[in-house]
Amino acid sequence: MIGCRLCIMSICEMSLLINISRSTVGGIITKWKQLGTTATQPQSGRPRKLTERGQLKCTVRRSRQLSAESIAKDLQTLCGLQISTATVHRELHGISFHGRVAASKPCITKCKCIASDAVV
Repeated sequence: MIGCRLCIMSICEMSLLINISRSTVGGIITKWKQLGTTATQPQSGRPRKLTERGQLKCTVRRSRQLSAESIAKDLQTLCGLQISTATVHRELHGISFHGRVAASKPCITKCKCIASDAVV
């Protein structure tokens, strides 16, 4: 793409040639002008400690009444991660688990119980 730019092609012509959007082509050219390269630069900030969110979900769904401390110990034995209970709380809130209680069951009243016995 940079070679096309050096051959004095317009952004619109390059986007049609490569079949990607004009904004993407423009962004790549701007990056090349500013940095002299199109390679991905290192990201700022600390990397995430817990990347296995699926493992955390499975652990919580298997037993919904586990404490954050026991979940942290389970993840330490399964994945070899040293994580704190605060990290477990934060990640659970991130995947919409607010308080781990037993799954809700349908409310069956006496009328519904009698009606279901009559159907059977």
